[in-house]
Amino acid sequence: MMDAAQRRRGIEPREISQESSDSLRITWADERVCNYEAARLRRACPCAQCVNEWTGERTLRPEAISNEVVIDDVSVVGRYALNFRWSDGHETGIYSFQYLRDLCELE
Repeated sequence: MMDAAQRRRGIEPREISQESSDSLRITWADERVCNYEAARLRRACPCAQCVNEWTGERTLRPEAISNEVVIDDVSVVGRYALNFRWSDGHETGIYSFQYLRDLCELE
């Protein structure tokens, strides 16, 4: 069983690499490598425009996001998250490292 320090280390990125406009790779401190496809990440946006803040229900319809959406820019937010600027103009989502790791573990 993992202790708290091991779990925290697991959500610290060691390397963040935008492989192309439609893919991102994160190598985590525990050596886990996760590859993220842009359209899948965009559909998983956690912002208040895409998820109801009160209920947690996803309001963004996955089919509303084109498979052709790409990452125009990615930036680090503090020491805890990434923010993406998408080719569809959306840019309000803050993806915590924990959220990104959880998305990877769902694959």
